[in-house]
This record gives sequence, C-alpha cells and structure tokens, in this order.
Amino acid sequence: MSTIKKAYADTSLGQIHFCHRPGTGTPIVFLHQTASSSVMYHEVMQGLSLDNPLYAFDTPGFGGSPEPQGDKPSMLDFADWLVEAINFCGIDNFHLLGHHTGVCIGAEIENKHPQRVKSLMMIGPVPLTKEERESFREITYALPPNADGSYLQQTWDYLLGLGADSDVRLHQRELADSIRAYSGRFLAYSAVWDQDFTSLYQQIKAPLLIMCAPDDILFDVFQRAKDLRPDAQAIELGGANFEPDQDPDGVIKAIETFMGQHDNQ
Repeated sequence: MSTIKKAYADTSLGQIHFCHRPGTGTPIVFLHQTASSSVMYHEVMQGLSLDNPLYAFDTPGFGGSPEPQGDKPSMLDFADWLVEAINFCGIDNFHLLGHHTGVCIGAEIENKHPQRVKSLMMIGPVPLTKEERESFREITYALPPNADGSYLQQTWDYLLGLGADSDVRLHQRELADSIRAYSGRFLAYSAVWDQDFTSLYQQIKAPLLIMCAPDDILFDVFQRAKDLRPDAQAIELGGANFEPDQDPDGVIKAIETFMGQHDNQ
C-alpha cells in the first residue's frame, strides 16, 4: 500500500494540517465532511491506482487544523483558507473531491477559481431549499463538553444514527473527531446552512461527478442534483454517510473511471 505522509501548510489562519501521497501529474485534492478529518480518505488514497499526487486537508476547526477566529466564518472563508493551503503546497491546477461539507467548500473554490479546478467530484451534493436548510440547522446544534460526560453518549448516538456503527473502529474514530471539533462542527454546519449551494452548483463549469449512497442522509436530494445538472455523471455508492470508509472500492472505481476521462483535459 502507498505511504501517506503528513504535513502542515502555512496560511493566514495558521498551520493547516494535511495528508498526502506523492505522485506525478495533476493533484487530486480531498475535502472531508463535518465532523470528520482527512483520515476519512486514507483507505481511498491508499487504494487508488492512479499516479496523481493526492492531498487531503483538515478543514479549519477539524483534525489538526486551527480554529477559525473572530466572526462566524462563511463557506467562502473556509474555501479561501483551504486555497491558501493548496497554494502553499505549490499546487496550481487540481481535481477536487468533496464529501458533504467538502462538497460545499469545493463548489465555492470552483466558482472562485474555475481556471484552476480541472474537475469536481462530489459525494452527497446539497441542493437544498432554504426551508430544508433551516430544518437541518435545527438538528445540528453544538455539543460542547460537560461535567457529567453525557455529551460523549449524545455524540456516539448521533453518529450511530448516521450509520457509523457498521464498524466500531469507524464509530470510535468519528467520535474522537467529533469531540475534537465540537466548535468547528457548529461553525461549519452554520456556514453550510447559510450557503446557497444550488446557485453555485448550477454555475459550475468543471466536469462533474456526483455520488451518493441510498442510505446517505442527502440521498433524498440526489435526484434533484441529477436533474439540475444532467451533464454530471451520477453514481450510487454504498456506505450510508461514510462512503469512503464503508464502500472504498466503489469510491475508488468511480474516481478512477472519471479521472480516466478527464485527467488530460
């Protein structure tokens, strides 16, 4: 299996942590979901047979990256910080793959830097109405530490409801990431529900691959994503809300097939 290395990128926010697998050609940049970290892509990164360099960044407020400071950040703020990290790595043009919140960040990056994004791959696109976004906002409240430790059980149960219990090691890893990111989780989700993703999604110029599992919380709007962008390649995966962990072979096959069509464009 390929060796995944770890490093930090200097940005205006501080040092953003990332994992990378060296290679040749146009890099693929991976953006994770809330409240995971770049580790959610390790199995996919190790399994890909592509020669491309691979980079998976910890969004500010998650994993080994610093907390956003000052006012509540917008999704564009998250995108700008991650582009700073991409620039620090000496990356010019790149392919993007985002999962859930990573999809939202990826859409911002592509809309602001269309000349640099060679393709955009999305697991769980989010073309929600304003009313639907407000409904989600109500169930993504912060779970800060408390003296009796009940927040641990609440977080464990929340992840169980998302399907993390298929593997107790995955469940434990996601619990650790969520506990670390209790503040970042709230800030990132707030930015998701504030964002007009549908408008950005309709303006994307890069070749599109959209993916989702039938038991993903966003599968109900996956057909809407397909209807809005009939030019996008659409693939159903397995794995509930943790497709790269629970269906790595499906994700790898989808990436490799899509990249075979678009890596040299």
